[in-house]
Amino acid sequence: MLTLRNIKVWDTDEIIDLKVPTDGTLFEDGARGAEGGNGDVEIDATGLTLAPGFADPHVHFRDPGQTYKESMASGCAAAASGGYTDVLIMPNTVPAMDGETIDDPDAPGAKEVLDSGYDTVIDYLQHYEAIHGVSLPVRYDLCVCASKGRAGREATELEHWRRYMPGVDDDSKDDAQLAHPVTAISDDGSAVTPEILDDVLELARESGLCLIEHCEHHDTGAVNEGPVSRELGVPGIPEDTELKVVARDIAKARETGVHVHFQHVSTAISFDAIRAAKAEGLPITCETAPHYLALSDEALLKYGTLAKMNPPLRSEADRKATIAAIADGTVDLLATDHAPHTMEEKARGFLEAPNGIIGLECAYGVCHAKLVDGGFISDKRLIELMSVEPMRLMGHEPTDVTALLDRETDASREPDAKRVLDLTRPGEADGIGLVVLDTAAEWTVDPEAFHSKACNTPFGGWRVTGRPMATIIGRNLTFSRL
Repeated sequence: MLTLRNIKVWDTDEIIDLKVPTDGTLFEDGARGAEGGNGDVEIDATGLTLAPGFADPHVHFRDPGQTYKESMASGCAAAASGGYTDVLIMPNTVPAMDGETIDDPDAPGAKEVLDSGYDTVIDYLQHYEAIHGVSLPVRYDLCVCASKGRAGREATELEHWRRYMPGVDDDSKDDAQLAHPVTAISDDGSAVTPEILDDVLELARESGLCLIEHCEHHDTGAVNEGPVSRELGVPGIPEDTELKVVARDIAKARETGVHVHFQHVSTAISFDAIRAAKAEGLPITCETAPHYLALSDEALLKYGTLAKMNPPLRSEADRKATIAAIADGTVDLLATDHAPHTMEEKARGFLEAPNGIIGLECAYGVCHAKLVDGGFISDKRLIELMSVEPMRLMGHEPTDVTALLDRETDASREPDAKRVLDLTRPGEADGIGLVVLDTAAEWTVDPEAFHSKACNTPFGGWRVTGRPMATIIGRNLTFSRL
């Protein structure tokens, strides 16, 4: 058992003791998949904070189809290392996660799924742990494609994936299906095409799921259009390529009442449109990512293709507007858009290198250094942006630490005695997700030490503040660097 003495509850500042079993499998720095010991360990956790676990509704784990970049196992280990207890898997798997039965065994990625005994990507991912004989340290939901094959030509069919939603025929589902439901719709990597937008919005309306929209479309260009693109001699992407999708979908939300969530918003003009839509009372939410608040397109001159992404890094004025939108509440949550690629792929040059960077293992440190140390938001607000609001977008309630204390506290305790959250006691704990944070920690980002298979990040070598020290799901310590 691990006992943390004098740890602070994130939203009340109450000082408590936390007891956690350590007899399960956990991931540790330098000892991936190490077996927890059975001995009792007591640590003075003065200065540490206990908070609901981080949640990320925007990750790409490349499984099935591109596991040389990332797998469910490595991606979940990276998430646990970053303090995440819950993630939403985007549908740009290979084959795409569209609910369709795989009927071509020679299609890319098909053999991996079919050999598992299942014939849809959703079934494969829901049963991943049993198929591969692993225990993953993070909970995950699935996001279904808006279009068949993510090709943008024909909307997916509700009858092919409705059964995977929570609350639909639950009595006939096994435990894995109940644990990993479909909770959103997206063609992430591409905006929903105009030809099928109405059909996709109808799918969202009928199912009650949120449309998670990749709010960026361009046919040419590789980086943000401006002085940097001209200095690099690389075709530029105008900033209004994002606004066009945002404005289009705001109008559709007004017309249909469907909840639209905009991913990785990056421009001042888009934030202005979203701010106005929210003031109008429309069902609009949005996220941004750590790289848009920490970097501008000038980073391309230093980091090269490690700073190439979609949407592209924007101007310094847009970076400041992103921080302002976080500070004034326009931004509902922070998500990483964790996008693993090999370094060989990233070395192909601006025109050929794939878009995206990894972010799960340094997101909290980067955001804490830029937002909290910068004086823009508080520690508590950052936890809300990374824990509370992402969980709610995914349809889950974040863990209420104080409610756990009320439930677990011995009635015979003296009124003024310090309360104890004892996770070693038997009882219902399925929904618990917690992270232990050292908000004062200073550390250097080292991609070579990441649990992810990938190292494609511009943040390598950055000195940041704030670090997740332990991740807890249910009554299990799934990651520790204590």
